[in-house]
Amino acid sequence: MSKIDLLHYPDPRLKQQGETVDIFNDEIQRIIDNMFETHYAQENCAALAATQLDFINPKRITVIDYSSNKDEPLCLVNPKIIEREGEQNEFEGCMSVYPSHIHAKVKRDYWIRVTAQDRHGNPLDFEAEGYKAKCIQHELDHLNGMIFLDRLKPFKRKMIDDKIRQVIKQLKRKI
Repeated sequence: MSKIDLLHYPDPRLKQQGETVDIFNDEIQRIIDNMFETHYAQENCAALAATQLDFINPKRITVIDYSSNKDEPLCLVNPKIIEREGEQNEFEGCMSVYPSHIHAKVKRDYWIRVTAQDRHGNPLDFEAEGYKAKCIQHELDHLNGMIFLDRLKPFKRKMIDDKIRQVIKQLKRKI
């Protein structure tokens, strides 16, 4: 297994959509293993989508594990939200958007029903609410070429973009 480089905003590849997985072969298993290794190597990381990583043709795969012992891995391949209810408006951060510096409240559904495939192509159909629902929605946004900043109202987005420019300047001074 090996770690994959993480893409950082404003890398245009973060706008790329994940490709549907049709064949669950050894290559897909390696990708998933490498995604989990990369995920677990990050500090305070709840999940990663393939479109956040330096893949030439990222697939529609996300790996999730926000358990305190990092022992509850969930891999979703070709995930879709088929039902949604309620609302939550909580702070989010992102491993690709300066996670130590940038956070914003994002409106998400409180409850969702998801269909997907596991890492071997077996069908999944489950419900999630609260933090798990927020996490899945965040990752599906990535697979659809969006980041959480894209969900902000224009004024809030401008404030965050200004802050990001300041963070980038500070980080360049440290180099």
